[in-house]
Amino acid sequence: MNDTAILTVGQDVPDFEMETYEPAKALFGKLSLAELKKQNKWTILVFYPADFTFVCPTELADLAEKHAELQKLGAEVATVSTDTKFSHLAWRDSEKLLASVKYPMAADPTGKVSRMFGVYDAATGLALRGTFIINPGGKLVSSEVNFYNVGRDAAELVRKMQANEYLVQHPAEACPAKWTPGKKTLKPSEKMVGKVFEALQ
Repeated sequence: MNDTAILTVGQDVPDFEMETYEPAKALFGKLSLAELKKQNKWTILVFYPADFTFVCPTELADLAEKHAELQKLGAEVATVSTDTKFSHLAWRDSEKLLASVKYPMAADPTGKVSRMFGVYDAATGLALRGTFIINPGGKLVSSEVNFYNVGRDAAELVRKMQANEYLVQHPAEACPAKWTPGKKTLKPSEKMVGKVFEALQ
């Protein structure tokens, strides 16, 4: 896949690397999809427009509250913008909303990874608010993109991750709307056509 091709759900994600600021260690690091696949980890990428902006810190703070839950599901979480790792460090240390952020903050200053996922805005050089879930095999299984002015809800990201993780163990099933662990799933078959109401009872 070339750099200009945009990934769609169901496709294998080409390996990529990004420099990071790692708040948990107060060190710079690296995010490698190939390495995460070797560790059998899910990868969650949360793109946002820019450091030192306004909706963005509220989203990153919300994500920080759900970070431990996502880790328990086997996921590595990273936020991504076209800022540098140096900007990430400065923003994390100055913005009080980010005090609880422990996940890697990845730098995509050339926009290469943002372009791959179709969130790069060439007019501004920024990334739209895209959230992507990549399974341990490297396949893109979830994609959500918002415009600059609409923030996301990390609780819904947890729900989607729970559903995707469940379906790896139960591939013959499907999760209906608002599914959460413990609720009834669907087992599609010819007997269920036109009878989904009954199947959910």
